[in-house]
Amino acid sequence: MAEDSSTAYSHGYTESAERHIPAVQHEGTPAEVERLADLVRDAHSVVALTGAGISVPSGIPDFRSAGSGLWSKVDPMQVAHIDAFRSDPVVFWRFYGERFATLDSKLPNGAHDALVEMERSGMLDGVITQNVDMLHRKAGTRELVEVHGSIASCSCPACGGSVALEEARGRIVGDPDGMPRCEQCAGPLKPDVVLFGEMLPPDALERACELCQAADVLLCIGSSLEVHPVAGLPLLTRRSGGAVAIVTTGPTPLDDIADVRLRGDVVGEMQALLAALAGA
Repeated sequence: MAEDSSTAYSHGYTESAERHIPAVQHEGTPAEVERLADLVRDAHSVVALTGAGISVPSGIPDFRSAGSGLWSKVDPMQVAHIDAFRSDPVVFWRFYGERFATLDSKLPNGAHDALVEMERSGMLDGVITQNVDMLHRKAGTRELVEVHGSIASCSCPACGGSVALEEARGRIVGDPDGMPRCEQCAGPLKPDVVLFGEMLPPDALERACELCQAADVLLCIGSSLEVHPVAGLPLLTRRSGGAVAIVTTGPTPLDDIADVRLRGDVVGEMQALLAALAGA
């Protein structure tokens, strides 16, 4: 799901020879972007929280947009709930097998790259992502908290065996039911993502809370901020005296608390922020 890109609440995923370079739109005024740049420059700790919207320019649909969102086409309770996996893993894997194949050609975009550049420059302490698509990993983010897990591996709920993504793909192709099976017990493997009905990994959630509580600036990029408990992370930053910046095209429930609100294409807005920071 990734909020996208998969999760107990969201989903989404992924190398072709070239990066996907969409037409970008920057709608933030120079004053708004400069305000955000000033906040970043003055901060001791900046953290990013990303959702499905950061992966849309890479060709991965989000989950909730009317008409184009994944959940407007399928019922997540039927294909992305832990009970669906347990009751009929073959049907479950018809959905996930297709998702795995679709994500194979997806690459990071300029918004992912901007965060990597900020981290390398010492301006970003880490990225918390709701996405399971591995695009932050591919882009080169070092301090990464994947609160909804990742499609990087699959595990056997029965005996604990684990395989990497490529091995899981091979088993999908080689199985008559299109389902990856455990070599030890022949049971169905489960992607290491948080499905609806499952708890978030406690270590990942704890680390995310620590980062947000210590952040002077939290950059919320491409997230609807509707999926809990992750949607509550910006409130931790505010309560600790930090600033919240929201960079996403659609409205969020936390727009009223945002110190800076940028509504353009996430690639364009993040490129504009980098340009402002470089011009300091």
